[in-house]
Amino acid sequence: MFNRSLKYLFACFLTVFLAGQALSATLNIHNGGDASSLDPHKVSGDWENRIVGDIFEGLVTEDRAAEPIPGQAESWTVSDDGLVYTFKLRDGISWTDGTPVTANDFVFAFQRLMNPETAANYAYLQYPIKNAQKINKGEIKDLNELGVKALDDKTLEITLEQPTPYFIGALTHYTAYPIPQHLVEAKGTDWVKIDNIATNGPYKPTEWVPGSHVTTARNDGYYDASNVKVDGAKFFTLEDHSAALKRYRAGEFDIMTEFPTDQYEWMKENLPGQPQVAPFAGLYYYVINSNRAPFDNADVRKALSMAVNREVIGPQVLGTGELPAYSWVPPGMANYKDPATVAWKDMPYGEKVAEAKRLLEGAGFDASNPLKLQLRYNTNENHKRIAVAVAAMWKPLGIEVELFNTETKVHYDELQQGILEIARAGWLADYNDADNFLNLLKSGVDYNYGRWSNPEFDALVDKANATTDTDARAALLKQAEQIALDETAAIPIYYYLARNVVSPKVKGFENNAFDIHRTRWLELVE
Repeated sequence: MFNRSLKYLFACFLTVFLAGQALSATLNIHNGGDASSLDPHKVSGDWENRIVGDIFEGLVTEDRAAEPIPGQAESWTVSDDGLVYTFKLRDGISWTDGTPVTANDFVFAFQRLMNPETAANYAYLQYPIKNAQKINKGEIKDLNELGVKALDDKTLEITLEQPTPYFIGALTHYTAYPIPQHLVEAKGTDWVKIDNIATNGPYKPTEWVPGSHVTTARNDGYYDASNVKVDGAKFFTLEDHSAALKRYRAGEFDIMTEFPTDQYEWMKENLPGQPQVAPFAGLYYYVINSNRAPFDNADVRKALSMAVNREVIGPQVLGTGELPAYSWVPPGMANYKDPATVAWKDMPYGEKVAEAKRLLEGAGFDASNPLKLQLRYNTNENHKRIAVAVAAMWKPLGIEVELFNTETKVHYDELQQGILEIARAGWLADYNDADNFLNLLKSGVDYNYGRWSNPEFDALVDKANATTDTDARAALLKQAEQIALDETAAIPIYYYLARNVVSPKVKGFENNAFDIHRTRWLELVE
């Protein structure tokens, strides 16, 4: 009797245990910065992209390798002249409140994105659409003039200004996500509050505590819900990477999206296979306020750039081997195999420092009148290491550096307002094209933090994007890049490596050129 009961209890326990093994739990993600919004038109950082890219989906989305695949649209066609894209939406797609997603939601979203009143900093990313820039700049008042039309509930037509080879890739970006028109019209700006929001992605937000975390749950109404393995995710705000590593080791995080680089060797030895370091399309750089003396002097900017010893930053300061950047566009961008470079790239470092000193003296700075500057960075141990190292590299020039750090949200808010002399920034490719990086230096672009402006540069980028011949286009973009490098529009420092830490129980994580890892492709295995 006892043995039979014991066997029965053990069988019950085993059944419950195995059932628990089959169920996916919440994926705990160390996400870095604090999300400023869940509204796709109000976000800008990669830490926000991880969240909104899980809860919303555009016409096109990313696969496991971050390549474009059909999303809310099941298919599309392109006219022979490359100007008109016609998208067919999937049957049965809906918002999480049960309201159908229609072509009009996309029309509404694109019009809202371009409406100057929305003040969407990233609107320029969709400027290839006909009349988008003119509407966003207030030159056209009628939003219906935008080249986005609903032919019926299931058919969306987008007309471009000129053929744009990267347009499908740009549609994976959150600026191209639909917005629930019925909610925005009913709730106004409150539509994005957690009790009101409706989304159309693989997940839906269930909790948002600013400064702490955002939690999501699987959207059972998503068209591919049966293949979504993880029940939900919890995105933790934490900019202290050493503290994050301790929490990861304690089992509180399943994925870290950054780690303290001075711990890399230790992690390779003690957490084998878990630190994931891989190249991806991104640039780490310093912006210079070109509207403030003496940084409006190109010789001063050039001196600052020449004195940065890029070769030691990746292998020694960070310890993870990032490649030095002497071009503005990272290597490997589609149809752009030969980026421009600074003319002094191959000079011995000692000669670079000597030339930098000569340039500063020519601008009136010497031992009796040292250049004084403030170098800003957002709170992060790795950013601090680089700032301290660069300040030491500038010291032989007699430059006196004040280091100033703030949390990520404040840092970028102030950069947008032009509150800087020299400041750390970074850019991760939104789509596979050199234009995505060169646009950062165009006049009037919100993410041109240093406010550098050159009409010839602007004209070359515009001419390139109106050119259909890929070789001719690349040549024009290279001319533009050379102008920006010759004038030291900003200081490229290194090309990014993705630095993630992934628990062995997370399956399906695949390193890719854009460091995008949507939760829908992952699986938790205990």
